[in-house]
Amino acid sequence: MATDLQMSPQLEQIHGEIRDNFRAISNGFQRLDKIKDSSRQSKQLEELTAKMRECKRLIKEFDRELKDEESRIPPEVNRQLNDEKQSMIKELNSYVALRKTYQTTLVNKRDELFDMGAGGSEPTNDNVQLASSMSNQELVNTGMKRMDETDQTIERSKQVVAQTIEVGTQTAVTLKGQTDQMGRIVNELDTIHFSIKKASQIVKEIGRQVATDKCIMLFLLLIVCGVIAIIIVKIVNPNNKNIRDIPGLAPPAPSRRLLYLRTPEHFE
Repeated sequence: MATDLQMSPQLEQIHGEIRDNFRAISNGFQRLDKIKDSSRQSKQLEELTAKMRECKRLIKEFDRELKDEESRIPPEVNRQLNDEKQSMIKELNSYVALRKTYQTTLVNKRDELFDMGAGGSEPTNDNVQLASSMSNQELVNTGMKRMDETDQTIERSKQVVAQTIEVGTQTAVTLKGQTDQMGRIVNELDTIHFSIKKASQIVKEIGRQVATDKCIMLFLLLIVCGVIAIIIVKIVNPNNKNIRDIPGLAPPAPSRRLLYLRTPEHFE
């Protein structure tokens, strides 16, 4: 799927390294089935474990690069790349489960060898004598029984692998949910920060308006106090010439009457 995608050179290089390691791990497990010596099997498992650790590191690096380029690639391509990442995680988990199965088998073999070594060579001779004394039908029944036990062991190993894959899938889903939740928390924090900044600006504007209103009220108060002071002075000293010409405060002009003085000629 990922070969059809338009990936950046960095993502393509990391993806190629992961796929090369997966092929090497798969071939290593195939060779492991052909190895009979326990010590060589252990060494082969150690090499495969090292390659799995390298795959885990490369997948993390692939995820970091993908997040860095998320804003520069189309959503559909981003979704397909995330699906490819999940597929690689599942494949790695299956190899990890297979490694655990082989390790368990090796431990059981070592325990069996230890028990046989502690018992000496007598059990081997007894088994040879017992097999030689069995009839053909008994040998077939014994062989069928051993095959059934082997099938049961393989079935248990498959169940362990399936459970490991399921746990890995659930872990991936949980991690994705936590990542989405962290993204939502970051967005909410950004919204809160913007709201606080906007509220601070509004508070500053209100403070400026309040300061302006206080100045206007103080100026009006001074004017009212001045007018009251002038009124009081006028009431106390109405003949004060300094305030006589103030409009509305000067005393009213005395009414004048025109007196027609009649001279003696008028009476004649």
